Amino acid sequence: MFTPRQIAKKFVAQEEKEGVGARVYRSIGSSRLRSLDPFLILDEASVGLPGGFPDHPHRGFETVSYVLPTSKGHMYHEAFLGNNGELRPGGR
Repeated sequence: MFTPRQIAKKFVAQEEKEGVGARVYRSIGSSRLRSLDPFLILDEASVGLPGGFPDHPHRGFETVSYVLPTSKGHMYHEAFLGNNGELRPGGR
């Protein structure tokens, strides 16, 4: 059963330098909110063309990416081992 809770803390996400042509706003994982178990990082990212992020490891945790339904773009992802995919707005 769902139990309503009150918001304990509210603040504006900080812009972080990440990748090429990317604007990343980090809330969880920033210096203001380091630990919110089980989450390590929560980012809102906007990446222009050409752009992206350099190779980086994802060991010991899972990532979740979602393109908002109102987005006019999409996201292409390619992992180090060659796994790849395309995300469209709203998970289509």
